[in-house]
Amino acid sequence: MSSPTGHWYVAITYRKERIIKQELDKMNIKNFVPFREVVKERNGKKVKLSELVIPGYVFIYTDPKTSINLTRKLAFSMRYLKEPNTYQPVTIPEKQMQDFIFLLTFSEEHTQLVPCTLKRGDRVRIIKGDFSGIEGELVRIKGHKRVVVRLDGVAAVATTYLPASFLAPVGQES
Repeated sequence: MSSPTGHWYVAITYRKERIIKQELDKMNIKNFVPFREVVKERNGKKVKLSELVIPGYVFIYTDPKTSINLTRKLAFSMRYLKEPNTYQPVTIPEKQMQDFIFLLTFSEEHTQLVPCTLKRGDRVRIIKGDFSGIEGELVRIKGHKRVVVRLDGVAAVATTYLPASFLAPVGQES
C-alpha cells in the first residue's frame, strides 16, 4: 500500500487509463482516474456511460522508488509528467489532489473542467456551502466568481458561481 513518504504523480498513459488503473488496483497502489457518468443517445436509446474526464492521465500515489519501478513493471506505454526546468516528475500536494478529487465528484452542473491557461488569481478558501474547505484560485468565468483547483500542466476544475461571502483569502502560511 502507499507509504508515508508517498506523493501524487501524474502519469501520461497514451489512452490506457482503464487498463493501468486495473493493474494498479491489483497491486494495491492508490490511484485516481477521473470518470464521470454521462447519458448519451445510442441507436435511439439513452445509455449511461462512464466517460474519462481527463483522457490520457492517471494519478498515482506512491513513493519515488516505486514510481520508477511502475514504469518498468507495467508493460504499457506510461511516463510521468516532468517539471519543465528540472525534468523531475511533477508531484501534487495531498490537499490539492484531495480537493481536485472532491470537486470531480460533483456533476457537470456544479463544476466545470477548464483549461490550465487561466491567469492565476488570488488564493482563496471556500468557507460556506457544499464546497466548504476547498482551496484554489479565484477567477472569473463567464462574468461569475468561481474557485479553480489547478493541477499545473494537466487540468483544472472550476466551481459554479460563489458569492464573495463564501470566500476567505488563504494566508501566506498555506
